[in-house]
Amino acid sequence: MKSSGLAVGGARAGLSVARPTAYPLEGGHDIIGRVKVPVPPVAVHSLYANVYLLSSPAGRLMVDAGALPYAPRLARLLRDFEPDALLLTHAHVDHAGGAWLAARRGVPLLAHPLEHPQLTGRVHELPYPAGRPDLGRLVSRVHPKVPARAVQSVQPGEEVLGWTVVHLPGHTPGQIGVLRGGVLVAADAVVASADGAHLPRAAYNADHAQALQTLRGMVTMDLHTILPGHGGPLSPDQVRRRAEREG
Repeated sequence: MKSSGLAVGGARAGLSVARPTAYPLEGGHDIIGRVKVPVPPVAVHSLYANVYLLSSPAGRLMVDAGALPYAPRLARLLRDFEPDALLLTHAHVDHAGGAWLAARRGVPLLAHPLEHPQLTGRVHELPYPAGRPDLGRLVSRVHPKVPARAVQSVQPGEEVLGWTVVHLPGHTPGQIGVLRGGVLVAADAVVASADGAHLPRAAYNADHAQALQTLRGMVTMDLHTILPGHGGPLSPDQVRRRAEREG
């Protein structure tokens, strides 16, 4: 396994999180409309929520850890992919349910500081089941948490293993994604279904108005592929159409 020391700006030995730099794209091409565009190497595994395995010349990054019932599958991914770090887009248990396994293996965990209290068990709040905060707190409490020492903070604009951190608030205050070469891993800022792009239900968003603002902001980004927290890849046109429908 790689060193578990990960620090912003390289303050500690091991991996580092730095300001954005450019890396050459690799990993093949995708067809968006009639245009052939290069894409970074990305693999996705559905562990209720999507778990992304991202490779770049700087190293291997896992994004999200899936839901707790999928822990055996996550354990195999950790063993086979050997990530240099695990970035948690937000603290909801369907995305962070297996993070304790990565912490146990010594994989550095990265998250926005606003998500740390939920990840470490200092706060127990979940928006589901909708309208039942008491059950949400119970669901949170029965999930394994990660030690505070295992989680390090990342901020928007910083680079993690060749991918730039992007703040995507609304679903949760500290939700983040990562961006590289026109590909955005967007977490639950948008979800995909057979009929295109959607926002999560308003009841599941900490701030639905902010979630809509984030969706509109994605339309202005120079993207060719959006990889959501649930469902398959989306095009910028699909996201734009959803933003227009939402008003």
